[in-house]
Amino acid sequence: MKQMILLAVVMGLHGLNAFAAIEAASVNGKAITIEQVNSRFAAGDVASKRAALDELIKHESAVQEAKKMKLDQDPAVQAQMDNVLVAALLDRKVGPEFNKLTVSEAEAKNYYAKNPEMRTSHIYIALPSDDSNKELVQKATDKLKGILADIKAGKVSFAEAAQANSEDASSVVGGDMDYRMKDRMEPEYYEAAMKLKVGEMSGLVRTAFGLHIIRLTAKHTWTQVNHTQVKRIMVEEKRAELVGRYLNDLRQKAKVSVNDKAL
Repeated sequence: MKQMILLAVVMGLHGLNAFAAIEAASVNGKAITIEQVNSRFAAGDVASKRAALDELIKHESAVQEAKKMKLDQDPAVQAQMDNVLVAALLDRKVGPEFNKLTVSEAEAKNYYAKNPEMRTSHIYIALPSDDSNKELVQKATDKLKGILADIKAGKVSFAEAAQANSEDASSVVGGDMDYRMKDRMEPEYYEAAMKLKVGEMSGLVRTAFGLHIIRLTAKHTWTQVNHTQVKRIMVEEKRAELVGRYLNDLRQKAKVSVNDKAL
């Protein structure tokens, strides 16, 4: 009796697998199954199963054409594929922990006291991030030092100097960057602004984008800020910490050799 029940279960599973493997179409001999069509249709952005099948046919045709061109062997494409694999790995291994992350009101308030939302203005000169052009860097440095000296001497206001010299869209409003949270400023910019009192100017500040003179114009209090936004930033930082710990653990387990001379 047990053998008959087991046989029936096996046959039932075989029947399900057979249904899943039913061919809806083929592209140059490559099958597209009913299961794939149903899955694509369930995504909800196509009007019918036939439309879903048509998209799958086009997709498979494109994949085959790319492979004919050996794009899957192109180093740049392989690098992109590796990035997708890493993202999938993190989603599988670390993703479940993301859903467990919570931030209380007290935690958010304490965090905000150390990371407030600030309103700044800046005078900005764009530079390559690697400082490779020493002459260009020196020229920008000398120019901003001169501007800073003129502002301190009262020869020109900060807003006027920004309008005349700043190399971004904020120049038309005297360098005003409006209120921004920590996640919308470069780390070096935010750190420099945090050291200022309202109304004070910084010295020259280097970020990945260039050189800045920063002026702190205002800060929001805890009652003025969007608490949900603060909690979102905290969750994102906690996610980054989880990812960082996982990747560091993988690195520790890997056999790594570094050619310092090549650097």
